[in-house]
Amino acid sequence: MISDDLTFYLAIGLFVLAVAIAYFVFASFLFGAGYEPTPRRAVETMLRFAEVGPTDTVYDLGAGTGAIVFRAARTYRARVVGVEVEPLRYLILKLRRSLGPFADRITLRWGNLFDLTFRDATVITAFLWPGAMARLRPKLEAELPRGARVVSHCHPIHGWTPEQHDTDTDVYLYRWPEAVANTPTKTGAVAHPSV
Repeated sequence: MISDDLTFYLAIGLFVLAVAIAYFVFASFLFGAGYEPTPRRAVETMLRFAEVGPTDTVYDLGAGTGAIVFRAARTYRARVVGVEVEPLRYLILKLRRSLGPFADRITLRWGNLFDLTFRDATVITAFLWPGAMARLRPKLEAELPRGARVVSHCHPIHGWTPEQHDTDTDVYLYRWPEAVANTPTKTGAVAHPSV
């Protein structure tokens, strides 16, 4: 009888675990982005390229479970705003912040990144799908302060010229507004943004 109860509870536990994993990985597509953590080497390259330091305000768009958020706060002492739309990942971020050091340097925002303003950002980090990057571009152009750095993993910002591109980690670095000012137009002239 005990083994039947144990088997039942084990089966229930495995089922709940499977549902939680399936939600974590696949249901996030309902929120517009699947879950794919930024590799450690890419995180290091992104923060190094952006020259993140204690005076920076870093916005990590699609913060996931916090690979960039916690590294930027802990290692570089930056102020960090982690933005995540998926509820379970947001709760994991909150738990990690409450248990870890430098919580006072980390602000978490639950919601759509397109509803935020980036006027105080000195660094933007992103590992977003190409469609989201395309939608993000005009928002960045309208709101970024001069000199802000944008680093993207895997997906470039079309219409911008990267200052650096690391092919090993597929990380792109852009500076605003130089990223647009150095981009040739279709006629071969150089674009001049009005900022």
